[in-house]
Amino acid sequence: MTTSAATLDIVRLEVDRALREFVDRQRPQVSAPEAAPLISAAEDFLSTGKRLRPAFCYWGWRGAGGGNDPAFFNAAASLELLQASALVHDDVMDASDMRRGMPAAHRRFQSLHEDAGWHGSAEQFGLGAAILLGNLMLIWSGEMWRSSGLPPAALAAAQDVHDHMRTELMCGQYLDLLEQAHGEGTFDSALRVALFKSGKYSVEQPLRLGLVLATRGREPWIDRLCEEYGQCVGIAFQLRDDILGVFGDPLETGKPAGDDLREGKRTMLIARTLAAASPAQAAQVRATLGDPALDASGVDRLRQIIQETGALAACEHLIQEYLDDALRSLEHAPITSEARTALAELAVAATSRRT
Repeated sequence: MTTSAATLDIVRLEVDRALREFVDRQRPQVSAPEAAPLISAAEDFLSTGKRLRPAFCYWGWRGAGGGNDPAFFNAAASLELLQASALVHDDVMDASDMRRGMPAAHRRFQSLHEDAGWHGSAEQFGLGAAILLGNLMLIWSGEMWRSSGLPPAALAAAQDVHDHMRTELMCGQYLDLLEQAHGEGTFDSALRVALFKSGKYSVEQPLRLGLVLATRGREPWIDRLCEEYGQCVGIAFQLRDDILGVFGDPLETGKPAGDDLREGKRTMLIARTLAAASPAQAAQVRATLGDPALDASGVDRLRQIIQETGALAACEHLIQEYLDDALRSLEHAPITSEARTALAELAVAATSRRT
């Protein structure tokens, strides 16, 4: 097992522990027994995940001299609550049916309504409950951060980073909605959405958070490293996500094959495809992209066009370029050699993943 793989396991175990303990502490706060399904949905959603964001935060923390403080893992676990909140809301906005191999939150609550035979629209109930679940986990992310047990001086130094990351994520979600509404986005506009919606809060800001928590300051080298390494890994991470959304194995991704195509995602992969497509190919992509009834043969045809235009190969090449740039940025960063090695391995793991 490599250094980063072993440490990712450690991070996962500690973050899982912190999340379980946090949710358990929330149960007595919910006095209405009817709200129990909301807590159960949060618990189930938080029980899975790669924990990459806490891992980038951890290696920032360790790279700048932080130790294995349990309070740190409480703070880092707040990033998983933020991620869970974003995914629940994302599934509502995209009308997704599945997430992490389970029904999306709004479908879960819709089924609850249907099974109980309640009055009104089951679909509307599901959407409303999922929005509230996402809001609840967003609130919890702030609470878990503040109550982590880290020294107040460290939390105060990193508070701006934590706040900015959440604001940036929400603005990125809006940019994503806007991109879908425009309908004819370029690669550059899709990249901008990817950077703000995913890249920054998946890698750059978690890394910055760990570094600032350890140093209790914003040294110029911190921002330089986070931008050069974090943004490159973040964009490559999202490019890989774009590819998995079209070509991924549902058993590994936890979502139906070609779901991004049915949802009409205007990703960097689709932008590259349209830019290189023949008029006939482009017409077919535009006619079928975003069709919720797109069947397996339709998915296969769109996959074929993506490959024929060279868009898939181009995106794979871009992933490697961004990864190479990220690895170069680590060479002279003033962090521990252990962290330098682990961040290099995490970059590879994040950009070559299968889920």
